[in-house]
Amino acid sequence: MHSFGFRSPEGARPRSLPCRNRGARRAFGCHAEAVDVSLREVTDANRDLVERVSVSPEQSNYVSSVTESLADAAETPEAGPRYWALYRGEDVVGFVMISDGIADGHPELVGPYYLWRLLVDTRWQGRGLGRAALDLVVDHLRTNRPDATELLTSVAPGTVASPRGFYEAYGFRPTGEVADGEDVLALPLR
Repeated sequence: MHSFGFRSPEGARPRSLPCRNRGARRAFGCHAEAVDVSLREVTDANRDLVERVSVSPEQSNYVSSVTESLADAAETPEAGPRYWALYRGEDVVGFVMISDGIADGHPELVGPYYLWRLLVDTRWQGRGLGRAALDLVVDHLRTNRPDATELLTSVAPGTVASPRGFYEAYGFRPTGEVADGEDVLALPLR
């Protein structure tokens, strides 16, 4: 099974992610718990666990379920879908799907590199796992796709539970484009 992720070498300090509240981090020097995450292939052995990943009802207005995402990938091979289960240790905690190099001739698709889905299970949110998952996707693109200059994503209109702030805090910026009624955001990779 192929996987990649942040792994702390024996005796090394684990990668820590900052507290959600930057003021508290500055005042108290706190750190979120160390995050040991990896992206692994979705296989017959883990598919049921991956399909159980769910977000809050408010967040479901912005992202499709894993089952729907896998169906979208199967129905849209021209989008170059690539997807992984997000693991923390041996626990399935999320799901990531990208368009991994859309071929020319598909102007109806946003790409060539597009963050299609990012779900962190509601029980695991607020622990830096979404950021860690994005770090892994960005590392994958920078390492394996030398032509990738930006990663695109899109966000549906709305404010309650919108992921827009999360993406912008990570470094995505609005492009001014709209695709299927959603604002397109871009993250420079180089």
